[in-house]
Amino acid sequence: MATLVETNTTPLAAVDVDLVTVDIIENALRNARYEMDAVLFRTAMSPGIREQHDEFPLIADPDGKMVVGQFGLSIPDFLAGFDGTVEEGDVLMTSDPYACGAAISHANDWLVVMPIFHSGRIVGWSAMFGHMTDVGGKVPGSLPTDATSIFEEGVLIPPFKLYKKGELNDDMLRLILNQVRMKDWNRSDLNAIVAACRTAGRRIVELCDRFGPETYVSTLNALLQRNFLAMKQLIATTIPADETLTFTDYICDDGMGFGPYKIHCSMYREGDGVVLDFTGTDPQSPGSINYYLNENLYKMFFGIYMIMVFDPQILWNDGYYPLVDVRIPQGTLLKPDYPAALSCRTHGLGRIFDILGGLLGQRQPEFLCAAGFSSSPHLMYSGNRTDTGEWFQLYQIGFGGIPGRPFGDGPDGHSLWPSFTNVPNEFLEAYFPLRIERYETVADSGGPGFFRGGNGVDIAYRFLEPGTISIHDDRWFTYPWGVNGGEPGMRSRKWLDRADGSREVLPSKCDNVKVLVGDVLHYVTWGGGGFGDPYTRDPALVALEVKRGLVTAEGAARYGVVLTGDGGVDEAATSALRERLSAERGGTKVFEFGPAIDELRERCLEETGLPAPQPPVFRRVVAPA
Repeated sequence: MATLVETNTTPLAAVDVDLVTVDIIENALRNARYEMDAVLFRTAMSPGIREQHDEFPLIADPDGKMVVGQFGLSIPDFLAGFDGTVEEGDVLMTSDPYACGAAISHANDWLVVMPIFHSGRIVGWSAMFGHMTDVGGKVPGSLPTDATSIFEEGVLIPPFKLYKKGELNDDMLRLILNQVRMKDWNRSDLNAIVAACRTAGRRIVELCDRFGPETYVSTLNALLQRNFLAMKQLIATTIPADETLTFTDYICDDGMGFGPYKIHCSMYREGDGVVLDFTGTDPQSPGSINYYLNENLYKMFFGIYMIMVFDPQILWNDGYYPLVDVRIPQGTLLKPDYPAALSCRTHGLGRIFDILGGLLGQRQPEFLCAAGFSSSPHLMYSGNRTDTGEWFQLYQIGFGGIPGRPFGDGPDGHSLWPSFTNVPNEFLEAYFPLRIERYETVADSGGPGFFRGGNGVDIAYRFLEPGTISIHDDRWFTYPWGVNGGEPGMRSRKWLDRADGSREVLPSKCDNVKVLVGDVLHYVTWGGGGFGDPYTRDPALVALEVKRGLVTAEGAARYGVVLTGDGGVDEAATSALRERLSAERGGTKVFEFGPAIDELRERCLEETGLPAPQPPVFRRVVAPA
């Protein structure tokens, strides 16, 4: 446990703060959080951070409770795992999920935590982590699909002082960078993260100088209390007091031939609070798809859904955490025993959002979103240039279709993370030996509905240098489900069109795939599930989307729409077809998951070109709670 060293130990008095001052400080904090992003994006080198924004900032109160941030990493859990003093000028760092209570969840995330002092006392904390393109380990990119322990996944940095009283621990940094493949990128990205945290520190000190530390900290308490009261009311009005709601979804496979893996969550009230219980989730995987889920992080996910649905302008924070009890059995997929591998945890992370949406929307189907986060597709491509021998290494995040929602269609090929963006094709072609031959929406991949699920994308990479690729994705075996009559989205698929004319179907999780000059990788992501009865969608809109290439003429029939020769709507035929299809289908379902698991296994090879995953074999049995 960290020991805080303050030269001024006089407690700050609580003061009343007028609403105008609260509003000014609240927006100043919001701006400081965005300024952290701006500093990082302008000084980092890796495309994953600079271009795609795979980083997450946070500003906290003196106790480490988040008052503004994006991902809600847990400063209290980090400090609990740091055995040492914390003084002014210190900058702390770790990349070991097991040493910080999963404040980060795999070794590629380098976490920096910095105390913010004012007049000798701690008035807050700033923190940020970013995904490093490489941290060593057995494969370029440090995300091996076949790892069986975290020791195969690269350098693990224990919690330590990167800076002690403002002085860089240069020896330790050199030791760390000696383990990675892209030393310049890692050093630059780490410096950028530190600079972002220091920027937030300066802004907090300025607020304390302007308003006084008592007013500043009292305002933080008011913001935290506001969220507590808001969540208390939301729980009372939206979570049933006498009913347990449950939801189950699956990670398709573990990259080692086994799957699917079940994630199960129950939700019920206890007093003024809510319990989210993952009892029933499968035991941890022998492979690397385990997602070490921090309980406070899941509280944040829950709160984002609840608060943002009802008041999207609110600055959400940790204030409501005492009202949410997250229970994750030890030894499960979401709380594996050390030293379980974690490098493919992005699939579990994505599936958590689908599960949360399915769980929270059951009592109010009008607020349900279909499945669509589903995974976080990754592509790694690396090798040595034949002319110079220079090492190149690409890490890129892809996106699937956003689910159909209560208020509109899901966007095509978009990220659910608020700040994530696609890497421009021009950037990829300028810095890496490849050419993007196709970057287009996959027609019909979004699930039909009154609101269509977003389409996945087909990115075709032509490789200009020999090298190796790694692929991380999911939703190739199970379907992104639809809601309220909406149908599931299309599954993902990957294949290589070799320069010799042959075609090779690739699994969704693989490493060390050799590619040669002229080979083309088709990286096709999943579509989002549909929302609402597709037979009620405006036929003219379906016809327009056929013209735009978002839906095919054959796919229009899934909406019960018949087109004329010139692409218009045949009104009479459409009305008759919809009447017939509605009668054959009967009533709509709240959830449409597609075929059952056993049926998916039987059809897998024929439909996907890949053998079906075998039922998982677990090394341990998780005792019931």
